[in-house]
Amino acid sequence: MILVFGGTTEGRKTIEALEEAGNPFYYSTRTGEQKVTLHHGIAISGTMDGDAMITFCQKHDIKLLVDAAHPFAEVLHQTVAEVAKSMNIPAIRFERIFPERDPDIVWLDGYEDALRTIKEKTLLATTGVQSISKLKPLEERGVKVMYRILPRESSIQSALQQGATHDQLCFYEQNACEAHQEPKNRHRRRRFADVDDVDSPTSTMSIQRLWKEGEGDVEYEAVLMKESGETGGFVEKVKDAKRMGMKLYAIKRPETPRIFHQVNGEHGLRRMVEKLLPEFFHLHSGLTTGTCATAAAIAATRRMQTGETPDEVPVILPNGETIMVAVSYADGYAYCIKEAGDDPDVTDGIEVRAKAEKAAQFEICGGEGVGRFTLPGFDYPIGEPAINKAPRQMLRQNLEKLLTPNSKLLTLKVTISVPNGADIARKTFNPRLGIEGGISIIGVSGIVKPFSEEAFIESIRKCMEVAKASGTDRIVLHSGMKSEGFLQQRYPNLPQQAFVEYGNAIGATLQIADELHIPRITLGIMLGKAVKLAEGHLDTHSKKQTMNKAFITQMLEESGCDTKVIEQVASITLARELWHIIPSEQIETFCRTVIRHCLKHCEPLLPHGELIILLIDDSGGIH
Repeated sequence: MILVFGGTTEGRKTIEALEEAGNPFYYSTRTGEQKVTLHHGIAISGTMDGDAMITFCQKHDIKLLVDAAHPFAEVLHQTVAEVAKSMNIPAIRFERIFPERDPDIVWLDGYEDALRTIKEKTLLATTGVQSISKLKPLEERGVKVMYRILPRESSIQSALQQGATHDQLCFYEQNACEAHQEPKNRHRRRRFADVDDVDSPTSTMSIQRLWKEGEGDVEYEAVLMKESGETGGFVEKVKDAKRMGMKLYAIKRPETPRIFHQVNGEHGLRRMVEKLLPEFFHLHSGLTTGTCATAAAIAATRRMQTGETPDEVPVILPNGETIMVAVSYADGYAYCIKEAGDDPDVTDGIEVRAKAEKAAQFEICGGEGVGRFTLPGFDYPIGEPAINKAPRQMLRQNLEKLLTPNSKLLTLKVTISVPNGADIARKTFNPRLGIEGGISIIGVSGIVKPFSEEAFIESIRKCMEVAKASGTDRIVLHSGMKSEGFLQQRYPNLPQQAFVEYGNAIGATLQIADELHIPRITLGIMLGKAVKLAEGHLDTHSKKQTMNKAFITQMLEESGCDTKVIEQVASITLARELWHIIPSEQIETFCRTVIRHCLKHCEPLLPHGELIILLIDDSGGIH
């Protein structure tokens, strides 16, 4: 069992990642006021000291702790660290992504440092309700302080108990707490929106003049913030304050206890859970070839710069988080072994190499085993190495961080290669897509989720784009090699690229066809999937949908089949057995009924194109 401490955006991301496992876990917040959706998780609330946390862990057989609480929840971080150490339980710290420290900001080591340093006469404090008592000495020196807090009862009461007045409080939304304002001061309330340091709601409001006093406006000279990271709205607050000409003060985030395994994103969290508690996820994730190529390139570049050969290198993924990736070294290059996790992938275990060289301009090249584009429809022209857009961006983003004046290297040429890539590519879609000579370096997220529906749909989109670029006026959708063969006989003059596999994702494929403005679509489907589609199931995977005998009976009745035929439905286990049950003279009527129901659900997904549905029987007959 896993115990998560949340109440933040990182807590929400933790929930999303852990819910994918389908196993129970505990999600703990201090107040229970965060609104989250839990299917397998169990919500608990209230603070825990060390003894209470140990008791809870023992009672519920906790095997892993995840601290996804606010960066400034120092007491909680320390308590989790001490419990993890005393009980020998691994602990993960889901940290936020923090931008580099801006030299225009005055960085403070804590509230004592803030009291010593802040000299302005008016201050906007966005450091949260718990900081009010710590900042009260500023008021005693005559500083006018406005406190931004959450518009909820518990925060208001806490602020008042610490000595703040109603006039010193501002909230996210105008009149959010109007009932708590004194009538004479309501006209002085101004809407103030900010990003929640606890729960990080989205805000578009800027820091602005907050209130009026007497005949003149009071403009706050300075703003005090916490180093709350990207999801805490820190970047937005800095931009707004600079625009208003305010002095910026920020309290540095506390250091994380060393016992934690640190991650700063949902992908890294899942991979760390898979490592520390392997049984929690039934299937484990892997790395894309794009991530492997980036890791190898980083390693090769660092060795060229400094001679260092670390066993792991940090790789920034497209979502901004950083994961550590294992690398190795050989004569003249570095390499990363592709791990597919539990996703069936012919590239699992391959070696992705990178060679780094000094060059006049930044260049990403494809070497041995990396294919080249030979057809239009990709992000790059014909003849370019088959390194897709997202991996190229990953390579550039990660390598540019290493190319600095201090490194004495401002540009370089990186060559990616894959031994035996040409042989491996023959087992992929590459030949059909017009990628020749090797595999593609791909990956949108940088991470491969096992049996990833997202990755499969992305491959469908790419196949559709290539098909459209081939100039064909019709794309033929099929569920696999068997149905494709039958359909190619029906459309012998179409290019190979015109035949696109949808697997089970019929609805998603038709939506892609509409987005790409494909004028004519033929959907070939075999009976097992057709009876599910006819009922309205646009994803026909057996794990999601099963054959509904009652609906099949309904379609047989609509087709005029007699009772003797209908009674046999109860004994079938596969839909294709219907081909042998239905009398030959009624087959076509039944097929038209099935297709009519399928069209009813599919045509709305392709409102601007022509759709033909063909039902394929076991012998290759097309109806």
